[in-house]
Amino acid sequence: MKQALIIIDMQEIFFNYPQNYLFKNEQLVININELIKQAHEKNIQVIFIQHTSQNEQDELFEGKNDWKLHKDLLVSSTDKIIKKSKWDSFYQTELLDYLRSNEIEQLIFAGAQTEFCLDTTIRAAFSLGYQKNLLFKETHSTLNGVILNASDIINHHESIWNNRFLTVIDGETKL
Repeated sequence: MKQALIIIDMQEIFFNYPQNYLFKNEQLVININELIKQAHEKNIQVIFIQHTSQNEQDELFEGKNDWKLHKDLLVSSTDKIIKKSKWDSFYQTELLDYLRSNEIEQLIFAGAQTEFCLDTTIRAAFSLGYQKNLLFKETHSTLNGVILNASDIINHHESIWNNRFLTVIDGETKL
């Protein structure tokens, strides 16, 4: 089964300011880089999704420092970068066409934020026919919310996703 690793919104905005730090952000980058290394070794396509605002005043406007992919990610020249402007990585982007033209059958998800862009994209992928997807624990994260802390948000979403929208893999991060 041909796979693609999709890494959503791992951008500098989540690393530049303490109020925006993702839960366990340093370990998150290490874990995602481990997935990237393995994907590159196994010739699995790596796709970075980059949230891009249309508003020049926004910190995620294309070209601004906060908009850039995190500097420590192992981005290769063979990786695909797709810009999106909404929570759904498929909405008005080339992602679906790219996956179909490359005959990708299974998606491996990672990135931020758990309850926003990651959740929306995981559910959209399932509805679009990608129903055997994977997610490794500790390869996605979010911020503390008003009602729930980041850890609870992550656990809640994993419990909803697992065996419905994808398979959550607990243990060693091994593709």
